[in-house]
Amino acid sequence: MLQTCYIETPLGHAKITGNENGIASVSILDTQKELSDSIPESLLDCVIQLKAYFNDTRKTFDLKLNPEGTTFQKKVWKQLETIPFGKSISYLDLSKQLGDAKAIRAVANANGKNPLWIIVPCHRVIGSDGSLTGYAGGLYRKQWLLNHESDYKQQMLF
Repeated sequence: MLQTCYIETPLGHAKITGNENGIASVSILDTQKELSDSIPESLLDCVIQLKAYFNDTRKTFDLKLNPEGTTFQKKVWKQLETIPFGKSISYLDLSKQLGDAKAIRAVANANGKNPLWIIVPCHRVIGSDGSLTGYAGGLYRKQWLLNHESDYKQQMLF
């Protein structure tokens, strides 16, 4: 049985589900949910690591993952995990890494179905021309995450 908790992030409330078999999903919500008073033991490491990521003290995640998806989707998600912090690649490059440049649409579709927000860094995949293309959490969140991970952090003026 999956356990659930809700936490606050700089980008809104996030929902985390999982159990002793691993983290099944992490998603950003467009609505406010009541934040969890207590975090289930099986989700605690995920909460700690996400908070560290947002506090600039973690660049990689070390969690047991258990997302639901097709064999192809899981292959794409596994490849996403190899994209280094602060780097981005194009959908075409991702397709080539997976062995089939013609599978770009299928790869993009699997990328869009990634259930593990931030942990499996689908936000690091951009268009071949450098544009921010599709992001389930909204393009402003994708831009925020890429800026958060960039070497050069622009100072706020106001």
